[in-house]
Amino acid sequence: MQPDSQFELGPLIDEQWAERLGSISHEYQALTQAMLARMMPSEAGESILDDMKESFRRGAEALAGNPQLFYGAQMRMVQDQMRLWQQTAQAFYGGGESGEAIIEPERSDRRFRDEAWHTEPFYHYIMQQYLLTARMMDEMIGGIDSLSDRQKQSLEFYARQCMSAMAPTNFITTNPEVMRITMETKGQNLVDGLQRLREDLDNSAEGLNVAMTDREAFRIGENIAVTPGDVVFENELMQLIQYRPTTEKTFKTPLLVVPPWINKYYILDLRQDNSMMKWLVDQGHTVFLISWRNPGVEQRDVTWADYMQMGPIAAMDAIEQACGEKSVNLLSYCVGGTLAATTVAYLTSTRRARKVRSVTYMATLQDFRDPGEIGVFFGGKSLEGIERQLEADGYLDGRIMAFSFNLLREKDLFWSFYINNYLKGEAPAAFDLLYWNTDGTNLPAGTHGWYLRNMYVENRLVEPGGIELDGVKIDLRKISTPSYFISAKEDHIAKWNSTYYGTQLPKGPVTFVLGGSGHIAGIVNPPAKNKYGYWTNDELPDSAEQWLEGATSNEGSWWPHWQKWMTDNGYADASKQVPARSPGDGELNVIEPAPGRYVRQTIPEVLGQLTADDENESDAKNEGNAK
Repeated sequence: MQPDSQFELGPLIDEQWAERLGSISHEYQALTQAMLARMMPSEAGESILDDMKESFRRGAEALAGNPQLFYGAQMRMVQDQMRLWQQTAQAFYGGGESGEAIIEPERSDRRFRDEAWHTEPFYHYIMQQYLLTARMMDEMIGGIDSLSDRQKQSLEFYARQCMSAMAPTNFITTNPEVMRITMETKGQNLVDGLQRLREDLDNSAEGLNVAMTDREAFRIGENIAVTPGDVVFENELMQLIQYRPTTEKTFKTPLLVVPPWINKYYILDLRQDNSMMKWLVDQGHTVFLISWRNPGVEQRDVTWADYMQMGPIAAMDAIEQACGEKSVNLLSYCVGGTLAATTVAYLTSTRRARKVRSVTYMATLQDFRDPGEIGVFFGGKSLEGIERQLEADGYLDGRIMAFSFNLLREKDLFWSFYINNYLKGEAPAAFDLLYWNTDGTNLPAGTHGWYLRNMYVENRLVEPGGIELDGVKIDLRKISTPSYFISAKEDHIAKWNSTYYGTQLPKGPVTFVLGGSGHIAGIVNPPAKNKYGYWTNDELPDSAEQWLEGATSNEGSWWPHWQKWMTDNGYADASKQVPARSPGDGELNVIEPAPGRYVRQTIPEVLGQLTADDENESDAKNEGNAK
């Protein structure tokens, strides 16, 4: 068979190629030093590596104790390899194209979409060999029954990371698309890719935070986080934004939004066509939102109780000054929802439950018995290492958390960008959601370590009196406040069937709704898009599976369903509307326009890691935002 023209050696020996190879070699040597430096992990990183080794050790012992499983998977692999060799030899020496595949990638696997993987014998063989190996690993691990659920989950996670890292798509010479681009550009893609890798390394804490979007395309307050409003209150931990009304009258009871402090609030206010904040204002709510500070070492001793007191409780007091209302409706998201649950429980225990008329939990865990794969990082040696690192630094760098979250969907959120940015040399496209995803926040040591141990590891929030805040023991079972749970069916951060456990805790009325898609798209699902549906069921059986069996599928966004729940139950009482309230109308003065200072704080700024060029750019951005 004649060699494909893309592999002819003639173009490799001209002067342009020599120059490219020299540049690539020089850059590679410099980057090797930077990469080696990052391979010396912190306390937390070392503990995770130890946990991975321990997982593989336990897996090997389990396989040794089940030789039938091991040899069965090996024999199937050998048989399939023999067929693959015969097929490949026939294609090479017979002069034809690749025959029918022995194994095909899953339809959702976008790594092997290039035609060469399926038509050229060389790549066809590599792809199938890789997929056969991955299948054998899955079969062996899936057949192990001598490990606990947590141990098996850890083994599956770490094995998948290794297999994803070894995919032929991640290497220049075994990725046909990268080889074509390299030949066409005479290696310029590799030069550009190495430069992008250097830039990303400079913006990483531990591991590698690949650039996912064109960060120069977005300005907070200019083309994202632009719903009109003003900061009317602030303290050491948060700024309180009051959005400007768009209706003549508003519901009497204000709405307080409690977003997570892992990442920033403006996922709820990206663009006007998908902004939840704008939609809420347009429905007639007086909307207040907490914008959390991006903490540094100075906030190392901030506790969960501080987040509660200086967050929702301080906001409620401020809202009373702004509107004269003694109660609010709470709308919370992710860890902000866990904080909201503890706040309502605390207010219940201190006889102030009436301060909250209703509480909504979006993608929120309260019962952490099964947190999903993210729990792999928070068990045993891993948690001990994280705790030592928190004690040493005073905070967890948000870029480490972002890297960890990306590994939960490593094919799409890490390796796809690795290939595009560094091997193809392409600049990432402008995408506001991914800009938000990489605009991270640090986590205070005093809060984060407590949260991981008390929630993820010991699951004490579900125990009556298991959590004590400012000397008050709380109990979620005593909450009478009506609650609305909305979760997402494909959520990989807060598994929906785990969030469902929370519906079994409060004694007050509970509504549970299941949205489509994942942790972000399942929540930020505006009616105008009509993209994902949702499921409803008035019953609340013991298990999530039973709930789903009896659920009704609905088209469109869950937002109008929530609004109807608010109005039908009188939490947003249409008969008690009042003239629209603007920021500054009450006893609180406007401090500055939304989105405020806190949301603009970047991790390098907080940690004092900006270069002179970065500082000049940051000053220019802030000056432009001020204008």
